Amino acid sequence: MERLYAPWRRAFVESAAGARGESCFLCEAPASGDDARALILFRSARVFVIMNLFPYNSGHLLVAPYAHTGDFAALDRETSAELMRVLQLCVRALDREYAPRGYNLGMNLGNVAGAGVPDHLHAHVVPRWQGDANFMPVVGETKVLPETLDQTYARLRPQFQKLEEEA
Repeated sequence: MERLYAPWRRAFVESAAGARGESCFLCEAPASGDDARALILFRSARVFVIMNLFPYNSGHLLVAPYAHTGDFAALDRETSAELMRVLQLCVRALDREYAPRGYNLGMNLGNVAGAGVPDHLHAHVVPRWQGDANFMPVVGETKVLPETLDQTYARLRPQFQKLEEEA
């Protein structure tokens, strides 16, 4: 069996408050009233887009419903449809600003499936480029990101604003 080591994820695992039954950042962020500080890029009636604090790549986004639920099968039709529509908006915004060559889109449902916040559904949008996974995370125990979270926010927020205007 091969092993993939991801030491840069340690901070995420150790800070997974939701996994310890503490507060939920996916509930707290949209309630904070400061979208820029919370790194919220977009809000719709039922879901919002927030940047991942521990990104795999620049532009790694999370799309989550406002409702605090871990039960994907119980989502109402409107929220499910809006989740998919907003995932599409994320891909369009990232295409315009970063022009990635592909994406990983997905959800981890439950602790055993890797959900760091199992009680609040969220979908990941990870832009991908050829060669974006290299030796640094394995050999150097370091994930190299070419920009800060604030720089990514500054690049993506105008793209979401344009998409809102076009809708």
